[in-house]
Amino acid sequence: MELIRQLEQLAPFNEEEARDRDLIIECLRREPDVFTRANALAHMTASAWIVNRDRTKVLMAYHNLYDSWAWLGGHADGDEDLLRVAMKEAREESGLANIVPVTEAIFSAESLPVFGHFKRGVYVPSHTHLNVTYLLQADETEITHIKPDENSGVKWFALDEALAAVSEDWMREHIYEKLNAKLRALI
Repeated sequence: MELIRQLEQLAPFNEEEARDRDLIIECLRREPDVFTRANALAHMTASAWIVNRDRTKVLMAYHNLYDSWAWLGGHADGDEDLLRVAMKEAREESGLANIVPVTEAIFSAESLPVFGHFKRGVYVPSHTHLNVTYLLQADETEITHIKPDENSGVKWFALDEALAAVSEDWMREHIYEKLNAKLRALI
């Protein structure tokens, strides 16, 4: 499977990412329907860490479900091309039309716990998002639009300001700080 090959090529940033990457690979090999929500334990998602041309700002959305500023992304819903999923979700959630990959390689890998919640009046049990993140680029002068059923704001932040805006401590400390550190290593 191409995704397994890409994940095997990812050089983990730290022990957390190494273990998350290995878990994702194991689930891809063993879990049925992991690209759909039919798998109640875990399913594939793709996220976008969207930066401006100078790599000094990141685009985030205020996600209503998590009550926090966060990256953009979503469920694979059967699509095994996770770069395409990340691009589609980024466009839908930001309103931006002109988003391009900085590279087509996977930027980061995460295993993310999702607590039980209600979505559109239906209870969704706790599960795990097996997530890959792509580094994308957009023009910070392009007008953004919210996606009212998912977010109530879309905004560019300086890298450190993005971290300060996030109200989910674990995501800030274990995911977004890692993404910023990986980005700074590229610059």
